[in-house]
Amino acid sequence: MTQALTALIADDEPLLRHHLKSVLGDVWPELDVVASESDGAAALAKIHALQPDVVFLDIRMPGIDGIAVARALKEMEMVPVIVFITAYDEYAVQAFEAHAFDYLLKPLHDKRLIQTCERLKNQVRLCHAGQGQSTAGAIASIERLMQKMQSPMNPWLRWIRASKGDEISLVSVDDVIYLRAEDKYVSVYTCEGEYIIRMPLKELIKQLDPDMFWQIHRATIVRVEAIERVKRDFTGKMFVYLAGGHGKLAVSRNAQGLFKQM
Repeated sequence: MTQALTALIADDEPLLRHHLKSVLGDVWPELDVVASESDGAAALAKIHALQPDVVFLDIRMPGIDGIAVARALKEMEMVPVIVFITAYDEYAVQAFEAHAFDYLLKPLHDKRLIQTCERLKNQVRLCHAGQGQSTAGAIASIERLMQKMQSPMNPWLRWIRASKGDEISLVSVDDVIYLRAEDKYVSVYTCEGEYIIRMPLKELIKQLDPDMFWQIHRATIVRVEAIERVKRDFTGKMFVYLAGGHGKLAVSRNAQGLFKQM
């Protein structure tokens, strides 16, 4: 008989802990949640005592935070698979993407949790078969994550939380071609299609690197690297033509000075 997998949840929000445990029971009934803790010190003690296969770990907790808990796991013979839980933070997400960790964003979305559970099943299976990340490798990844989290933060937006249909996605600003203000929202255009955000364009432009994004019209922001050429039509109106056949965008009279040195 296969030994049941175990998990521990550590988060200072009681409702989130309850919701996460409930959804895990629905989507991964074989996973036994052996403990649910509200602070880092209690979580660390239970992890050492119970040796769970998976730990759902909140980044920000009173006392010892989630990063410190993860770092302390170097003392364990077998490091559990870690899933960080965090409120939306562009820099944190960028760090998680670069390493062998999964993460969940608050508020939790069931579809994302289901995807995480599928990844976890495979990852834990590999670890039990001796093919997963070694303890030394896991510790090294935790140390690299710590260095990334402690380094000076990039002041410019790196990720945009946007919706596409009923789904919420994290769109890297590196994938954005242009943004256009519509009636009550802003459309974000990428090679993968169109996304929607509710932030006003005038607030969004303040968070974007001015060397990477130019506001070429009252309702339009374009990624500079996406511009293939600039041309005037027979009436004298200026347009930017986007690389990859993504069309053209009008340039307002006030913004034409941006292209004097192009």
